[in-house]
Amino acid sequence: MKKLLVYMIPILFVFILSACGKESSNTDHDHKSEPNETNTAEESSSDTIIYESENGPVEVPANPERVIVLGSYAGNVMALGVNLVGVDAWAKMNPEFEEELKGVEQVTDEDLEKIIELEPDLIIGLSNTKNIDKLKEIAPTVTYTYNNVDYLTQHIEIGKLLNKEDEAVKWVEDFRERARAAGDEIRAKIGEDATVTVIEGYDKQIYIYGDSWGRGTEILYQEMGLKMPEKVKETALEPGYNAISPEVLPEYIGDYVVVSKFADQENAFLETETYQNIPAVKNGNVIEADANAIFFNDALTLEYQLEIFEDAFLEK
Repeated sequence: MKKLLVYMIPILFVFILSACGKESSNTDHDHKSEPNETNTAEESSSDTIIYESENGPVEVPANPERVIVLGSYAGNVMALGVNLVGVDAWAKMNPEFEEELKGVEQVTDEDLEKIIELEPDLIIGLSNTKNIDKLKEIAPTVTYTYNNVDYLTQHIEIGKLLNKEDEAVKWVEDFRERARAAGDEIRAKIGEDATVTVIEGYDKQIYIYGDSWGRGTEILYQEMGLKMPEKVKETALEPGYNAISPEVLPEYIGDYVVVSKFADQENAFLETETYQNIPAVKNGNVIEADANAIFFNDALTLEYQLEIFEDAFLEK
């Protein structure tokens, strides 16, 4: 990347499905803005810096060594080489994070005693994280509103917070160049007008996604410049997602379909005649990926998503 709905509806859907402000509804990557400068970090002393968060200035360690992430940013922190001592359940469920998170404790925003025992020097959370005031008493705490800035700018913000802005900027520039180059190759192979749909099933419900909802949507639509079916654009682009019934699924599937798949779900719709008769499915243009591994849009997950799409579309 399992109790998805228990976690996703009250938490993830709050910050992913409800609190997600769209940065842009344009799917042409040539018109996407470059990562913008928002918050800043200023030197305060040799040991601390002042980070200008969305909620005001916060004094944080200049070189944090024991970070806890209560949100979707564990992969950003790990990509910048900063040590984690605690993460949320979603990070722990991500099979791509398994090695790096060995020995890292799983915590929630209600595990205050456990968090105290971990002795963090910095806590990173989301705007809807509980017990913020209590967490601030334990360690400097910075929260972000999901999608308040675009996904690559978010990595730069994490870089500023961790006093590693230069490294974050270099990664963003390199990643964008690689993703766009891959997009050029893919479009040359499948056609400039070929469309791609991203779907995910859970508890007999099917979701389709816009261009900034994790699951590889940012890479496919924003960076690679692949096209979204009109039906998906009409119903999912602005809100970010749309729930549909299995019966109308063929109306939303493009020339290719990316299936974000949870192994602990029956995914019965994938076995139905309706799904199996969709042209993209009959033509073998289906890319299935572990939902737990592609769910978010942090730096490490983006690298994994890019690898999946290059392998699938270009057979690398």
